[in-house]
Amino acid sequence: MILTQIISDSAAAELVTDESISILDLAVKGGVIMIPLALMWIVAVYVFVERLITINKAGKTPESFMPSVKEQVISGDINGARLLCKQYDIPIAHIIGKGVQRIGKPIDHIEKSMENVGRLELYKLEKNLVILTIIAGVAPMFGFLGTIAGMIQTFFNISITSDITLGTIAGGIYVKMVTSATGLIIGIMAYIAYSYLSAQIDKVINQMEGASAEFIDVLHAPVK
Repeated sequence: MILTQIISDSAAAELVTDESISILDLAVKGGVIMIPLALMWIVAVYVFVERLITINKAGKTPESFMPSVKEQVISGDINGARLLCKQYDIPIAHIIGKGVQRIGKPIDHIEKSMENVGRLELYKLEKNLVILTIIAGVAPMFGFLGTIAGMIQTFFNISITSDITLGTIAGGIYVKMVTSATGLIIGIMAYIAYSYLSAQIDKVINQMEGASAEFIDVLHAPVK
């Protein structure tokens, strides 16, 4: 009896091993709803990588930039400061460059011009981030929709075949739950990506505000 039980347990273990399923197989069995989920995943990755490169580039300001601008403005070399700002394609250079162009006008007018440029630069940094928020909200709903559709199909088949065995029900449910799991994973990843990029943008904004305040202080210094 003991030997028979051991053989039966071994056969059951081998059966479970043989019936194991890969992630790719689960994805395929998830149905057509996996196609839009895959597209959303690709778009989310593309937006994240593209925005990350852009934001990192925007935040890299040479350490010598502001000291050089300050020195030229204080010495009265406005053209030199203007040319220096044009050498860098970064938000801080654009904002300070606008301020340099307005030198000679009232301080509040200069600040307003710089704020306008700052808002434009912020818009450029946040471009396409809304896509990540949309995917974060829509992907889980798509996954849940796929699960509901699969459950409907499963119970429809049961109503036709009258096969209500546990294996039939569980087999239909676990496969269709794949879409919900996939949608949740994509949604969570998109939300994390959005939050991370927003934090990086905040760092760039702090740099822009600091540089703007430093430039306004320079304008109060006497021209040599």
